[in-house]
Amino acid sequence: MDPTQEDPRIVKTTLNAGTQYVPFTDGTKVKFHYQTRKLDGTVLDDSRKTSKPMELVLGKKFKLEVWEICVQKMALNEVAKFRCDKSLVQQYPFVAKTIRDSMKPAEKRKHCCGMTIQNEGIGYKDLDELFNCPQDLEFVLEILSIENPEEYQKESWQLNDSEKIEQVKALREKGNDAYRRKDYTTATEAYSYATGLVEQLMLKEKPHDTEWDELAQLKVPLLLNYSQCKLLEQDYYAVIEHCSEVLEKYDKDNVKALFRRAKAHFGAWNTRKAKEDFLRAAELDPALEPAVTKELKALEDEIRLKDVEDKLKFQKMF
Repeated sequence: MDPTQEDPRIVKTTLNAGTQYVPFTDGTKVKFHYQTRKLDGTVLDDSRKTSKPMELVLGKKFKLEVWEICVQKMALNEVAKFRCDKSLVQQYPFVAKTIRDSMKPAEKRKHCCGMTIQNEGIGYKDLDELFNCPQDLEFVLEILSIENPEEYQKESWQLNDSEKIEQVKALREKGNDAYRRKDYTTATEAYSYATGLVEQLMLKEKPHDTEWDELAQLKVPLLLNYSQCKLLEQDYYAVIEHCSEVLEKYDKDNVKALFRRAKAHFGAWNTRKAKEDFLRAAELDPALEPAVTKELKALEDEIRLKDVEDKLKFQKMF
């Protein structure tokens, strides 16, 4: 359905004029508040009550096509009412269910298949009534923002493979910049998101084929950088997990992974494993020997101190 063509099944009433008309294209992201009402005034849903406006990316075949049509008839900050024929809102009960369910804890969400609908309904009384007795609906929409594709960071599902690679590189730079500024939270988020994108691409490849190996070379630095941030945050088990992934899946002799995992084992008081990793790192890279010697001395000092503390505690027991 072409949103520029008038459709007698959609009747628009402008309630507050907008401030700016923005051209719409495929990929445009529109954020808006919505209120859904029956023609008798009964309110079914209101995004303002949940403080969670709706976001649509145009051209992505959203289940409720009429919303895409309506927002493209509006300007930025406009508020308008749309009366829509029942033939255009048949999917609304399912869209509303999905939105409502998303507000619940994961364990309370219920999958809704055809058999479930037949036997138990959708799960909300008002939506069941709407499903069983289709009727015209009114939508009151307020456009909060309109962003063209080049103005926002796309979600991962919107990206093709080459865009994901470019996004990974950009996120790594963002993480590195944040790390230099000691903004470890932002750096961690950037490295984590980039790692997820690489993993999506790796799922399409056969392990250890050329393409898979090239992606692994992108992933390893991200895992190491993420681990360094977590080490500074003293999240030792996260460091151990991600450095172990590097060593077990991609590069068994990666010195950075060994040294960082050793420091994490030290922090988590896995003393034997810490020693093993420190010594292995120094064996692979002799330039690390001074740093490893210093770390091992600190570890031995801590072990002796703990032994003394344990003996004193034992003596106090008797």
